Amino acid sequence: MGNFLYFIVDAILGLLVMAIIVNATLSWLVAFDVINLRNRFVYSVARTLEAVTSPVLRPVQRFMPALGGVDISPIIVLLVIEGARRYLLPLIFGPLIATLG
Repeated sequence: MGNFLYFIVDAILGLLVMAIIVNATLSWLVAFDVINLRNRFVYSVARTLEAVTSPVLRPVQRFMPALGGVDISPIIVLLVIEGARRYLLPLIFGPLIATLG
């Protein structure tokens, strides 16, 4: 049971990492006019990714100053999530896995 919970939390954090990377890449493609938001599919994907990633990115964006117009909040959030996946999850779920199996 503990391994299953560990897997679910790790998978959710992994999906969040992928969503942040795709959202950043998509925003660059829109900014450089490689793709545009007039396409309905692109617009719906962009809005969905924005809705998923903005609750995680906004608190960091409030405290990080703009560095020449470059938003580095995705990098900060990715570092925090990866640190949590590598160090905090095993620390938290270790006793649970040892107890429940």
